[in-house]
Amino acid sequence: MSYKIRLNIFEGPFDLLVYLIERAEMNIYDIQISVITRQYLGHIRRMETSDVAVGSEFMVLAATLIEIKSKMLLPRFTEDGAPEEDPRTDLTKRLVEYVRFKKAAAALEAQREFARLKLEKPQEDLLPYTGEPDVYLRMDMESFIGAFKNFIHRRAKGEELMRLQRGIEYERVSLEKKVSLIEKLLAAARGAKQKVLKFAELLSGEPNRADKVVTLVALLDMAREGTLKVRQDVCFGEIEISPGEDAGPQ
Repeated sequence: MSYKIRLNIFEGPFDLLVYLIERAEMNIYDIQISVITRQYLGHIRRMETSDVAVGSEFMVLAATLIEIKSKMLLPRFTEDGAPEEDPRTDLTKRLVEYVRFKKAAAALEAQREFARLKLEKPQEDLLPYTGEPDVYLRMDMESFIGAFKNFIHRRAKGEELMRLQRGIEYERVSLEKKVSLIEKLLAAARGAKQKVLKFAELLSGEPNRADKVVTLVALLDMAREGTLKVRQDVCFGEIEISPGEDAGPQ
């Protein structure tokens, strides 16, 4: 009968073998089979002396180590003179796989212990404190279909409006260009013996809000520098523009 044996820090035959390899500071890919086999068999004998029922898997691994040790003593060449595969290859693969799963198991165990220390508060009904009862939608299937169609229609119209808005491009007039344009208009007015310009004469053919704002900002900036004078007799009345003291000869 086979038993799962756990002694001190190792559990099972491969755990014991990994322990011996690490204690001897050997490379798992270059195991000294003779040394490891001797130490492994020594542990098996001590287990039997201590009246511990040694599982069959321990004996199977011991037989595998002895077989590998005997193969290591023989020449490892084929009839053609080519070197044969290292007898330790299969054992090394199994050990590497065992170590990988052992580390994964340790990580899962650590996560389990971490989760065990967490306390979760069960979900509670907060309705008595909020005073907001659940609202249930009561309508037949026909009304629901009609409401859904209206929703789809409104959404399609909204998307169409968004596309139209994105398609509209406003002509952006920079402040520098507007100042230059006003200076040219003032110069032309002086040449025509016209001393006053109206605000509307400074706007483009089809003025929009952006053009009006930029024109007003340009006028205020030029008035601050003394390039022109701005006059408005009444609130919301006509804005008149005339050359300033720094505008040059009239």
